[in-house]
Amino acid sequence: MSTATVTPTAEVVTGTPVSSQPVTLTPNAIAKVKEIMASQNPVPAGLRIGVVGGGCSGFQYSMSFENQAGMMDKVLKFDDLKVFVDATSAAYLINCTVDYVETLEAAGFKFENSAVKSTCGCGSSFSV
Repeated sequence: MSTATVTPTAEVVTGTPVSSQPVTLTPNAIAKVKEIMASQNPVPAGLRIGVVGGGCSGFQYSMSFENQAGMMDKVLKFDDLKVFVDATSAAYLINCTVDYVETLEAAGFKFENSAVKSTCGCGSSFSV
């Protein structure tokens, strides 16, 4: 399994310059998202990655498909995959890498975020 990351090109819908990349996706994550998107009808325009309040540690990651970017979204391009990140979530996702891993026990998307100070016991939420 490859752990190399793909450096995306960032296009900012709001016209505000990107000071640092909000999030990166590994080739495994990009391939899995594209595979899932291709099975949707209609095919969504892109993937939304965000941070929402919740869980025992305060924040949780969220992923969903979207048909268009919001007015304040940063639109990142990984090959031909568009990833939408809202301005608030972008602050929590700087230097975060999303990977897709498959093991004998489980398969899923894994977030590696250097800004996280602690996680809850079950690993579903975090604090910064």
